[in-house]
Amino acid sequence: MTSETSDPDDGTPALDNLTVGRTASLVGVTVKTLHHWDSLGLVRPSARTWAGHRVYSADDIARLHRALVYRELGFPLAEIVRILDAPDVTAHGHLRRQRSQLLDRISRLQDMVSSVDRMMTATKPGIRLTPREQVEIFGADWDPGQVDEAEARWGDSAEWGQYAERAAAMTPEDWREIAAATEALHRDLAAGKRTGLAPGSDAANALAERHRASVSQYFDCTHAMHVCIARGYVDEPGYVAHYDAMEPGLARWLRDVIFANAEANGTDPTTAKWE
Repeated sequence: MTSETSDPDDGTPALDNLTVGRTASLVGVTVKTLHHWDSLGLVRPSARTWAGHRVYSADDIARLHRALVYRELGFPLAEIVRILDAPDVTAHGHLRRQRSQLLDRISRLQDMVSSVDRMMTATKPGIRLTPREQVEIFGADWDPGQVDEAEARWGDSAEWGQYAERAAAMTPEDWREIAAATEALHRDLAAGKRTGLAPGSDAANALAERHRASVSQYFDCTHAMHVCIARGYVDEPGYVAHYDAMEPGLARWLRDVIFANAEANGTDPTTAKWE
């Protein structure tokens, strides 16, 4: 039988005469850990019940909490034993020392967070281009905020991870070359639609592959993924407006061209999934 006495001032249970199981639950460690610490002399239950069972006193619980802080700070258990058993250090002295070490650790962690923030900034897609450079390269209609919008939408995907890695390594000159190639592709797509190029023809399939290669500069785009992207060309007003501004009806025609090319490469456009 164990007992938990009450504080005479407020009636709350005092941390005294606690069993190993109760102590483990209280401080958030396992019973096995307490047994191990007992064997090392780190924290030993010093009280006993009327039946002779060893239990943890209030002083033992206080020592446990001090040990937990030192462990959290990264001290080896043997070093913690030496620190706690130092004859010239009081309980208040331990707390003062732990507070100082915690503040040092917080400072180091804050420095690490700052370093990670700088790395994130340095590798953020598009960060090598200033907003002005983005508009100069991609045209007056380009909105630099589109990268943030895309990240919010797809930032957790593997494809966004590929894009982020590749985009971070690109120089302004790389982006200029991509912009020029994309503009040339758009001109050829518009011309194909204007001249009545039939989806599924060799020439139309070649344009579809150029379009897929353009997407694959950012992430590996399979034919199935290409189909999923093309569905948006008629389902999302922004895409429709973008392509139809180049040539009336281009968005739907491009979708049909991509569908036909995917089917020629063994992908059923009606059942294709993002994979």
